[in-house]
Amino acid sequence: MSQTVETNVRQDPDDLLNTIADYALNYEVNSEEALLTARYCLMDTLGCGILALSFPDCKKLLGPHVEGTIVPNGVRVPGTDYILDPVKGAWDIGAIIRWLDFNDTWLAAEWGHPSDNLGGILAAADFISQQKVLAGKEPLTIKDVIISMVKAHEIQGIMALENSFNRVGLDHVILVKLASTAVIASLFELSKEETINALSQVFVDGQSLRTYRHSPNAGPRKSWAAGDATSRALHLVMLTMKGQIGYPSAISAPTWGFKDVLFKGNEFKINQEFNSYVMENVLFKISFPAEFHAQTAVEAAVILHPEIISKLKDIEKIVITTHESAIRIISKEGELNNPADRDHCIQYMTAIGLLKGDLVAEDYEDDVASDPRIDELRKKMIIQEDKRYTEEYLQPDKRSIANSIQIFFQDGSSTKNVEVEYPIGHRRRREEGIPVLLSKFEKNLKTHFNENQVSEIIKTCSNTNELDKMNVIDFMTLFSLEKNNQK
Repeated sequence: MSQTVETNVRQDPDDLLNTIADYALNYEVNSEEALLTARYCLMDTLGCGILALSFPDCKKLLGPHVEGTIVPNGVRVPGTDYILDPVKGAWDIGAIIRWLDFNDTWLAAEWGHPSDNLGGILAAADFISQQKVLAGKEPLTIKDVIISMVKAHEIQGIMALENSFNRVGLDHVILVKLASTAVIASLFELSKEETINALSQVFVDGQSLRTYRHSPNAGPRKSWAAGDATSRALHLVMLTMKGQIGYPSAISAPTWGFKDVLFKGNEFKINQEFNSYVMENVLFKISFPAEFHAQTAVEAAVILHPEIISKLKDIEKIVITTHESAIRIISKEGELNNPADRDHCIQYMTAIGLLKGDLVAEDYEDDVASDPRIDELRKKMIIQEDKRYTEEYLQPDKRSIANSIQIFFQDGSSTKNVEVEYPIGHRRRREEGIPVLLSKFEKNLKTHFNENQVSEIIKTCSNTNELDKMNVIDFMTLFSLEKNNQK
């Protein structure tokens, strides 16, 4: 037989496709810790989205592509009066969630924000629920959404533990697309074969490069990339429902598969079962809208603020001790050109903490960045790695995100070395963090809704039983701008 003839025999689906489909369709989430954490995650994620609506650059990207488009029984976007087709609805919800880099985080060999999947989950759940009602059936409940969130977190997070997409130049939103596709397929009650077909499409897709997250090209695409990924997931599921076939060896096919084309021949490493580990251990961004590798640096800077604010001109150097991932991702010198540049610069975020004793989303805007003291402090910063920080960042029983700051003055004196190993959003500080998270949620709601609607949202979300039983249609109405205008 000629060596140029390919054997056209379809193999069984790649093991990973089979494993993820099995988990998404069949796993029963029984962890009360995971379910409770997911409820907090739902509130925090939507609160971040509502806050983002205060920023014109975000708001102008929302809504139908053609103004005036009417979509019968379309998807609602929280905090707006838009009613959109499901795919654009997922894009919009995903974009507002991610815009301010203030939702939850997962750090491992790959990084990411598992709550980004909520854009696709909510859009699909709203659309499915309205279709069910039209057919005389019961709509989905928020408990269905909560379970989907736990599973999406797990798929994205376990895939990230030992598989570094960033090291081959790919952006972590591929994992949003993968996780969203799996759980959306489950919400639509696809068969296992159909779910595998949809998942295979994820790997056949060309994937986002990390170009827009790194100097010198950092830009606002990083704020809507996850929305794009979760909306693409919904689109792939809907295409599958229309009969599009899958590609069983999409990962492993020699020459043409994902592994050979985009993953430099590496095999995926999955060394623990999918359950509810990721939601239980997820990191909340509670105090600061800062890239997570810098959260503890900002906290340390805020602690030092009262001691050094009157002595800025006397500072000789600022030593920031951190871990390898922070150095690789967010350590930047030179000009910072836009908010996306600034919120991925540990030196900038630390400088704001030292100067203001706080860090808020507005601090990345041009008017704040024009303060000459920021760059003066940045020029005095020395970034160094602590090998222990790097090692404990990856240890499953710790997963610390440590930073420390010490400031030295021209007269030879210095501050103490302020070390923060675990941010307030870490599982080890959950008891301390949840009250602050709930306060953050209420504060974010008040930026957009009137007092009555804020009160109604908080009352509903605070009652676990009521929230779980609430149907998705009523929940989305609760966050709609139309309801706000009726008050």
